[in-house]
Amino acid sequence: MRNLFVLLFAPLLALAACGGDGNSSTPVTSATAVATVKPPAGTDWLNVVQKTPEGGYMQGNPNAPIKLVEYGSRSCPVCGAFANTGVEPLRTRYVATGRVSYEFRDFMIHPQDPGIALLGHCVPTESFFAVLDRMYALQPQFNEKASQVTDAMYRQIQAMPRQQQASTWAEILGYIDLMKQSGVPEAKARACLADTALLTQLSDIMKKGADDGVSGTPTFFINGKQVPNVVSFDGLEPALMAAGAR
Repeated sequence: MRNLFVLLFAPLLALAACGGDGNSSTPVTSATAVATVKPPAGTDWLNVVQKTPEGGYMQGNPNAPIKLVEYGSRSCPVCGAFANTGVEPLRTRYVATGRVSYEFRDFMIHPQDPGIALLGHCVPTESFFAVLDRMYALQPQFNEKASQVTDAMYRQIQAMPRQQQASTWAEILGYIDLMKQSGVPEAKARACLADTALLTQLSDIMKKGADDGVSGTPTFFINGKQVPNVVSFDGLEPALMAAGAR
């Protein structure tokens, strides 16, 4: 997997890390509070999901005046901590009100990430966040399996044909089984793992993030401006409130 990973992302790896970064940016501020926006009759903003032109997936009001973007790695424990403790209050307090939309973009920093991200995009649009949430909820057990991969096994994976590497990581860590449990047939999951066009799209997301100053995960942007030195909801919420979500 390292061969594939380094080939695609080596120019970005020197700076990429799990745990955010120290880049600074002028915070988004609003003198007035943003009003709640009601969803269309019979709907709930939390059930409104769409793919964005940038390749991420957005939950909530697509015209929300406050747009939150997270660049995250599905295997990063710091991202996992945010997902498992911060996403629920983010959704209930802000996304559900129509004031804030939440977009997730994959930023792959670990060798297993390309395969995981490919599988995460191998679902219907409306299921994207449900699968993302489940991946993060089960992340500790997946990462424990990754920590048990021996050097010999790593070299064996590295020597495989490139199209088999993402599939192998996903299989030995248990992600293919997770997708099957999530309603994705194994044949479809393996086809997604071999999808070179999708991997190129994921690479483009990472390159855009790096161009915008992302060097670690999670990294957050509000209305296009990076929120500096924030990796938790406790740090993110004041920035959302300053932007008008209060």
